[in-house]
Amino acid sequence: MSYQVIARKWRPKNFDQLVGQSHISTTLQNALKNGRLPHALLFTGPRGTGKTSSARILAKSLRCPNAVNFVPCNQCQICEDVSQGRSIDVIEIDGASNNGVDAIRELRDTVGYMPSSGKYKVYIIDEVHMLSTSAFNALLKTLEEPPEHVVFIMATTEVHKIPQTILSRCQRFDFRRISTRQITEQLKMICEADGVQAEEEALWVIARQGDGSMRDSQSLLDQVITFANGPLKRATVVEILGLTDHALLYATLSALAQREPTQILPILSKVALAGYEPSLFAQDLMENLRHLLFVKIGQDQAVRMVELPDSELRTLQEIAATLTEEEIHFLFDMAVKGAGDIMRSSEPRIVLEMVLLRMAAAPRLQDLASLLNGAASVHPGQVSVPKPPLSQAVRAAHPNTTQPAPGSRPASRAGLELSPQERWFEFVQKIRGLDAFLAAKLEPLIFTGVKDKTVELVIPPKAAFLKDQLMDAETQKKIKSLIDQHWAAGYAVNVQMGSGGTEGTSAQALAQDKAKKKEQDLAAQISEHPKVKTAAAVFKGQIKTIKESGSKNGGTSR
Repeated sequence: MSYQVIARKWRPKNFDQLVGQSHISTTLQNALKNGRLPHALLFTGPRGTGKTSSARILAKSLRCPNAVNFVPCNQCQICEDVSQGRSIDVIEIDGASNNGVDAIRELRDTVGYMPSSGKYKVYIIDEVHMLSTSAFNALLKTLEEPPEHVVFIMATTEVHKIPQTILSRCQRFDFRRISTRQITEQLKMICEADGVQAEEEALWVIARQGDGSMRDSQSLLDQVITFANGPLKRATVVEILGLTDHALLYATLSALAQREPTQILPILSKVALAGYEPSLFAQDLMENLRHLLFVKIGQDQAVRMVELPDSELRTLQEIAATLTEEEIHFLFDMAVKGAGDIMRSSEPRIVLEMVLLRMAAAPRLQDLASLLNGAASVHPGQVSVPKPPLSQAVRAAHPNTTQPAPGSRPASRAGLELSPQERWFEFVQKIRGLDAFLAAKLEPLIFTGVKDKTVELVIPPKAAFLKDQLMDAETQKKIKSLIDQHWAAGYAVNVQMGSGGTEGTSAQALAQDKAKKKEQDLAAQISEHPKVKTAAAVFKGQIKTIKESGSKNGGTSR
């Protein structure tokens, strides 16, 4: 008897043997048991995931005379004919070679004939997306209302090429990529059954290369067994398939984590001697950096998301312990940029060497909050005392300074004799709360002093337009009333037009001086704060401006 390849020998014969598609097998079994099987089914998904095998299993479940709960016996002639693809009542049509309208017309003409045995006639159309538009149109009516004894099963890897008119007449089943762990377990079972000695890590390498396809993985296993002619070891499998050795990738990750460019040099030598493709090595490095980040973020969840053997997961955990999440992100970004440079370069090997050396020499990232809090300067065994917030530090530096209540106006210095200029400034501020329009007229006036209980005010030349308004009898009366209430009783006011050389100061100029002095004092306080000093030292900069920003409670913060 001629040799039968592993993919055919180990093709699943019932739904229990179908790997990684439990949602499909459960649904079909329930549909059979409850009598709710649709007349047209569409199986779609990646290659090698069990679409054609499921179609044959379903056909055997419908036609096997010895089936128990629709589980075929796989021993009768009917099951044997279906498995071998030679049953006259289970017609398998290759959509790629029978894609014309004539083939579909012939199918439509034979649909009405009853099966030679059993209750059902099954049509399996593989690669159905290859049918022409006219062939799809010819299939529409038959697909929508076939005879009761007919079941259509269509399989495709490119469901987007199938017209919506066909999709609406079928019940769709989406096959998923099979996990690497499930493929590895299946390959292990096959090796044990066939008496092939194989390391588990070698089977993991084959399963990863299969990329979710059981058929591809089984074909690779067949190839590796033939080449090795003995026990399957990981190094042998890597050499046969021309893959990057994961041990070399983990050595690269370790050197990058330790920031040791000298350790990269022997790795570059091994990459060159092994003849690894630079672009593939860069892609493998990106994938392992992705695994490293998943392991760093959550080890429990990483087991489900990172399909690797336990020994490699432990290696990644050891490397991840020496890095922060930010550093892994940083290295991944450098790897992505390097991979793009390698693809565009005429000398990809040289670019790969420079990328790895640049990544190994990259500076370590320090958390900004830790730097500002002074955590970087704390030695092992030394207790770090948290720094108070900026406002607390300012109050601590000036313990005699009292903070005004939110929204309140600064109080006058009770018990202290104010200078005439400061007294005039506070008077104008009080007027602002009572009559803002009048206060705006008084602000630019130059206060020259008080003589014989008369407040002397001079209108500067640049405010000459206020002369008529301030000389108005009603305005004069209002000013006099306010002075009696908020300055002192019995005082008069004298407003004159002045020249440019008048001595004195205005409330407006005093307000500007106070604001400038306040800003200078605040800048001095901030520049002495420990966090600001640390930031200036880290970034080698200096304070340029200080801005106020709105806070959540409606106030302002700096």
